[in-house]
Amino acid sequence: MVPASGADRRCPAAVQALLSDTCRAPVAVERWERLEPWAVARVLVRKAGAARAVIVKWVRAGPAGARTEPWRLRAELAALQFLSDDLGLALAPRVVAADLPAGFLVLEDLAPRVALDQLLRRDGAAASLELLAVFARTCGELSAATAGRAGAYHARCAALGFQAPSGDAEGRLAGLWDRGHEDATALGAPIGGPAASELAAVLEELNAPGPFLALTHGDSESNNILVRESGPADARLIDFEAAGYAHALADAVCLHVPGPGWISVGDPAAAGLADEYRRALARGVPEAQDDRRYGFALAAACMSWALLRLQRFAVLDTRAPGDRSRPQLVETMESAARAAEAHRALPHLAGWARRTAGVLRRRWPDADLDLTDEARFPPYSPRY
Repeated sequence: MVPASGADRRCPAAVQALLSDTCRAPVAVERWERLEPWAVARVLVRKAGAARAVIVKWVRAGPAGARTEPWRLRAELAALQFLSDDLGLALAPRVVAADLPAGFLVLEDLAPRVALDQLLRRDGAAASLELLAVFARTCGELSAATAGRAGAYHARCAALGFQAPSGDAEGRLAGLWDRGHEDATALGAPIGGPAASELAAVLEELNAPGPFLALTHGDSESNNILVRESGPADARLIDFEAAGYAHALADAVCLHVPGPGWISVGDPAAAGLADEYRRALARGVPEAQDDRRYGFALAAACMSWALLRLQRFAVLDTRAPGDRSRPQLVETMESAARAAEAHRALPHLAGWARRTAGVLRRRWPDADLDLTDEARFPPYSPRY
């Protein structure tokens, strides 16, 4: 056995014991390959002379470290078992075995699939449109297949002794009203009058999704889908540790507004990605065919993301001129406004987002760039 090192030193023996118990036969761990920087390893195991690879994921260690909370592993296990065991869906890796007290999962190895973001960084979005369409479609399929199935999901969580996470006012959106007003006022772009009324409507929509209530990934970005370079077949979503039932369109924001890894994502309508997502969603949520309802919900989801990202302003303000996180925040505000304008929704809040972007441009002259210039900032321009 190749020895592990660091935080994962204890895992190989525990994995070997768990798989031997699960298979009711001796299983040997022959190779342990840490996939840095994540708390993940690709592990070669052998049983009765046959070798196979599996993925082991564990709880990160370290005081006050990022993503060290034990509940994340339970959230991932609940989502993966719900999708594969309860719904029979092949949208994510299967769980081979789990030891929650020891803090790790053993998952199906999805190789030779690779993360879409790696291909975008290497080849650019123009060369990856077919795979981006797979990404958009898969996000829509996840919501379509899980809408109306919250009861089964919560039963799965209860069986694991896990309180299901929430994407409503008690969860991700908690405090967004107060914090959003505070951040906007501190920046000199207060949210008032009709814009404040529209923000209240945004939170109402997201807190009460109605037919749009579905299992959301929680981090639906291109680094969390594995695809085949050879073609758009059987992609899989990964990393469900932030998953939970919430407004389905939270998973569509990534197509319209840049996530943490990108400065821009381009025009999803022109690229056909917006329609790919919407058609897939409508197969399980017919209300997605209603232009007014869908447009308002999408605009609400994009605006909530812009407000969440605006919370980074104080950190970005201390960074050196030229830091690419600054134009990213400008583009986040402007692309959220464009999404609302395209669907003729939230006109006052969209106007506020554009004014806020103007404030940021004046404060950061290095970020006062034409972010729609695709010669300089093509879709999916990396932030770093």
